Amino acid sequence: MAGPLTFTLLCGLLAVTLAETTLRPPAVLSLGREVIKERLTQELKDHDAVNILQQLPLLSTIREKPAGGIPILGNLVNSILNHIIWLKVTSANILQLLVQPSDEGQGLAVKIPLDMVAGLNTPLVKTIVEMHMQTEVQAIITVNASERGHTHLVLEDCSNSHGSLRISLLQKLSFLVNSLANKVMSLLVPALPKLVKTQLCPVIKEAFEDMHVDLLSLVRAPISLGSNHLEFDPLSPAIKGNVIQLKLGAKLVNSQGNVTKWFKESAVSLTVPALDNTPFSLTVRQDVVNAAVAALLPQEELVVLLDYVLPELARQLKSSIKVISTKAADQLGPTQMVKILTQETPDLLLDQGTAKVAQLIVLEVFATNEAHRPFFTLGIEASSEAQFYTRDDRLMLNFNEISSDRIHLMNSGIGLFNPELLKNVTTEILNSVLLPNQNGKLRPGISIPMVKALGFEEASSFLTKDSLVITPASQ
Repeated sequence: MAGPLTFTLLCGLLAVTLAETTLRPPAVLSLGREVIKERLTQELKDHDAVNILQQLPLLSTIREKPAGGIPILGNLVNSILNHIIWLKVTSANILQLLVQPSDEGQGLAVKIPLDMVAGLNTPLVKTIVEMHMQTEVQAIITVNASERGHTHLVLEDCSNSHGSLRISLLQKLSFLVNSLANKVMSLLVPALPKLVKTQLCPVIKEAFEDMHVDLLSLVRAPISLGSNHLEFDPLSPAIKGNVIQLKLGAKLVNSQGNVTKWFKESAVSLTVPALDNTPFSLTVRQDVVNAAVAALLPQEELVVLLDYVLPELARQLKSSIKVISTKAADQLGPTQMVKILTQETPDLLLDQGTAKVAQLIVLEVFATNEAHRPFFTLGIEASSEAQFYTRDDRLMLNFNEISSDRIHLMNSGIGLFNPELLKNVTTEILNSVLLPNQNGKLRPGISIPMVKALGFEEASSFLTKDSLVITPASQ
């Protein structure tokens, strides 16, 4: 009987083993910086960020707190500002965003260049005095943990990039007007970054939050699998280099909306390839892929009147049975019947660049369609090469020729015999009956909604040793 010390030692070893086990999610969605950049750019347009820039209260801001934050007391500053009728942004543009790893290496830095022209109206000159203003806003995308321990993406530290502000006159006018404009520009140098932080940064944060919600929504879009569908659920995000990775849970849901199978983090291996220059990738663990194929190909029974449908195979079968039993062969009538039962759903085995499907099949031969007992029952361990490819945004799968790897005599009413004698003809029957039936069910393919949701028309796919990877097709 084990003592307390032994029990304590075993518990300690078990705890260490569990701690060292790396749990891997059922799927991982990797998003490159191009996807983040394009979706955030669109969200900024949807939030009318340019209009926010055009509405910046430049004049009231510099009147409240001129250079140095000191209230207007000096007669000189007062007289200068009294010569300004209005001062506002007349045109604004948000230039191409830049997304790159942050300097601290803990997140992604989003840099948003701003290009504006401000107009200054003064009675000292009949034309509008125009100033060119260039600056850059920077914010950091990072992973934040809530009080409950849940992690999510957030946008932090939104502010004007240090040293990015440039203000210059677009045209030279009189000495007096130039002096006035230069003074206004000096007042704008501290005022503009504050306006960006108070007026634009909240809009940028809202745009990011909406982008985040949209990404989670497209992740949750159900993937149709015949009468069933596959759903992904976000588990937790991570930032690796310039890539955002969303770890995903998964579940199979039937036509009544009931979950028939859950997929959670486990020790099952999952190889997530480097994104490199690919905009995004969806890496799906082998057991999830296997379950998706099984949902498309449930267990079924096929019944064939062989002499009517495949007369040549009917003659081959009769000749093969005649070697075993002449009496049995003579009993085969024009309505001889073959039943094929897929005993279990296909088992998909992935490897680097290739896939194989294994099946357990029961095959029975009846003398006529009215016979209640079969001549014999065979158990067949079959396999096929499985070919994944894509068409538009659909993942396609096709089984190649079936091979009978092992054949077993499960029951016989015509005496014991070596089932290998029937291997060739039964394999031909499987390839002529079962294979077209299964490929017919696979032919529509599996639509991957997130491909078009992320802005791409066509998908591509490849296999690793333990996963299926879906990416946008090369443009």
